[in-house]
Amino acid sequence: MSEPHVTLDPRGLDPVQQKLRGPLEDQLTSALQAATERVRAGYAGEPVEQVCQRLLDETRAGLHPDIAAGFEPDMDEFCRVAVAIVRGGDT
Repeated sequence: MSEPHVTLDPRGLDPVQQKLRGPLEDQLTSALQAATERVRAGYAGEPVEQVCQRLLDETRAGLHPDIAAGFEPDMDEFCRVAVAIVRGGDT
């Protein structure tokens, strides 16, 4: 897996979110990639579940509070990134 990326499902977006989809995806992706680097750098043998939660927390911390409050990611995808961090591989 290469750099993690956030893609929003257009069916779940209201008209304003649909218009802002590209920039919103860019901001979410940037926050996720920065969080991935921080979590990877600080990884100290924690279990996948804990790494996944930390990844979510770090991603939300990198977002505007209003965006963070509405961000409901696919946790299966976040956990895949966490597994890659635990295994020491590329995300």
